[in-house]
Amino acid sequence: MSHLLGWLLGCVLLGAGCDWFGRRAVFVASLVLATGLGASEALAASFPALLALRLLHGGALAGFSLALYVARLELCDPPHRLVFSVAAGLFSVLGTLLLPGLALLAQDWRLLQGLSALVTGLLLLFWGFPSLFPESPRWLLATGQPARARKILWHFAEAGGADPEDSSEEESSLATATELDMLGAGSPQPRYHSILELRHTCIAWRNGLILGFSSLICGGIRASFLRSLTPSEPAFYQPYFLGAGLEAIATVFLLLTGDRWGRRPVLLLGTLVMGLASLLLLAGTQYLPEWTMWSLSVLGLLASQAVSALSSLFAAEVLPTVTRGAGLGLVLGAGFLGQAAAPLADLHGRRGFFLHHVVFASFAILALLCVLLLPESRGRGLPASVQDADRLCRSPLRGGRPGPDHLPLLPPTPRPQ
Repeated sequence: MSHLLGWLLGCVLLGAGCDWFGRRAVFVASLVLATGLGASEALAASFPALLALRLLHGGALAGFSLALYVARLELCDPPHRLVFSVAAGLFSVLGTLLLPGLALLAQDWRLLQGLSALVTGLLLLFWGFPSLFPESPRWLLATGQPARARKILWHFAEAGGADPEDSSEEESSLATATELDMLGAGSPQPRYHSILELRHTCIAWRNGLILGFSSLICGGIRASFLRSLTPSEPAFYQPYFLGAGLEAIATVFLLLTGDRWGRRPVLLLGTLVMGLASLLLLAGTQYLPEWTMWSLSVLGLLASQAVSALSSLFAAEVLPTVTRGAGLGLVLGAGFLGQAAAPLADLHGRRGFFLHHVVFASFAILALLCVLLLPESRGRGLPASVQDADRLCRSPLRGGRPGPDHLPLLPPTPRPQ
């Protein structure tokens, strides 16, 4: 619980830091903290000290993962956002599957923790090479820093083998860089925004609230499905590998359907399957055969994994760039809150398990109605400002062509002679 609560706090606090200090700054700072705290865990002299370090270490890992997720999404165009998010999810599953093998080789938890800190420290190479992990140009433009954005865009152009001095119509990205070069001299002070600004919107706050609610349900109900799969005390690796394997299947399912059907229909389908499986498990515990219970548990766990991953991607696509870090941090933090509530059901001989299952099954049915209020984000550009996010109320696929994925609009400027 302490580690999961650390992830929750890290998502909320460092997510807001991504909007104030930048994606790369939080990424590097979180890596430094995670390396130091991970090494300190291996040297912890008492159990209370270990709990405190686990809490802080979870927060640092959350900031590192969140900053990486947001920066990666903002560097992708609409056709590739889902692909790169799914690829990152598969690498995460691969690390989950390899961890028991590393533990088997280490044979000691302190040595295992030290190796984990060493691997985290190797990622600090990104600090020495900013070109490998640049600041998000989209965030720089949205916060009024065109000069810094110009340098990064020109570096992208040079790395792509194009001539930065060429501003022809075929190379529209370089034309944008030229405009930024002209605007950089008189750029105003950076304008940072708070997540509290969403209170004054009509649509944006509702989208974030619904997706955070879905993430909370997925995090909490997952333990109920795992418990139904392993009613007796299992070996530690059984639910571990089962959850990782189903997460990989859910990730591949999103890759095949997310762009074909759209984000909202897939989210609606996953929430429906998750809610129905949970209700059938509650109602048919004493009447359904064992193979049916097992099938419903696997299906519900698979749906919860898919809905959790899609809720994060959906939230990142509908929240504005100026508050995307804090908004996505709240959505992810809600999921960790649900996961942290699961161990409470184990207290006092699992007497809280049934109530835990009933509450989250009811929430799943309520979330099914809320998902209908979400817009469709497939093929849409990422909203830059709070006003842009508040205009995402209808799907562009119902009529007309979806708008292109563009950087914040710039005032017209004359072309250099």
